[in-house]
Amino acid sequence: MSLARPRPVVAALALGLAAVLAGCGADSDETAPTSTSTGDYPVTVDNCGAEVTFDRAPQRVVLLKSAAVPFLHELGVMDRVTARAGSYPEEYYDDATLAELEDVPLLTDELDSSGHLQISKEVVIAEEPDLVLGEVDNLARDTLSAVDIPLLEEPALCEQGVEHPDFDDVTSQLETYGRVFGREAEAEQAVTELEARLAAVEAEVGEPSGRTAAVLYPTVGGGTTYAYGTKSMADAQLRAAGFDNAFADVDERVFEVTLEELLGRDPDVLVLLHSEGDPADVEKAIGDLPGADELTAVANGDLMPQLFNFTEPPTPLTVEGLERIVERFGAGS
Repeated sequence: MSLARPRPVVAALALGLAAVLAGCGADSDETAPTSTSTGDYPVTVDNCGAEVTFDRAPQRVVLLKSAAVPFLHELGVMDRVTARAGSYPEEYYDDATLAELEDVPLLTDELDSSGHLQISKEVVIAEEPDLVLGEVDNLARDTLSAVDIPLLEEPALCEQGVEHPDFDDVTSQLETYGRVFGREAEAEQAVTELEARLAAVEAEVGEPSGRTAAVLYPTVGGGTTYAYGTKSMADAQLRAAGFDNAFADVDERVFEVTLEELLGRDPDVLVLLHSEGDPADVEKAIGDLPGADELTAVANGDLMPQLFNFTEPPTPLTVEGLERIVERFGAGS
């Protein structure tokens, strides 16, 4: 089955991790992963407009974001992860994955007031990584490349983003990681499984329902509300669930939106993204907006909080995110 636009669909995939504990300056024999790699090296991939070359499969990986976890699990290389930083909400993972995550040392989960990870260059370099996954504000690609540490970011999170993300981008990134880690066969198998599950959800959804939906990111406690346009995975997810994106005419990934504009578009359904905390607080953030009770979705109770990585960026987690939307709203009908 093709994953191409305009009707991409997905279904849930499990996630898992196997970690190797490693101290600063540890000998290679102490940190050698149990998984093996095949493939031809050097391998060069384009990432966020930069060419990144690997002379061998990475053996010591530091995670600065959680988005890569499902990809690495599918390839069976989570035993290469020697440290992690940031937030890894339990809701993303099954019991086995959570147990494995606990074995991966957490460097820090400190965030600044705007929700960005705070970690120093020295802390990351001390882990002696041969790959860092995820770029953060105070630890950019150039900083790490100056000390010969390659970095890969999820393409949809690059500054230039992806023009119109869809579920093909999930399989494309899976294949990219397969090349980087020399696990092409595992990547091919995972893609086959994705396509089979996509077909199953597509059959369940059927034709578009004509109902409208919007994906928002409210600020809990008051503040700016953001909406997602056609340059987001949220758009592909809504269409896959049989909805019309209420912001299908906005050629941006994410942007500020006023209640007045929401009232003007009046979507039937609202998917409310959040990074952590109580989902009820996220619903309350929308419901407390003056005049929000006039929104059809609010009046009918058609609100669905969703943890951020179940929608953005394109990863196997967005498979489960789509399934959750279809389960909650009945395939858009």
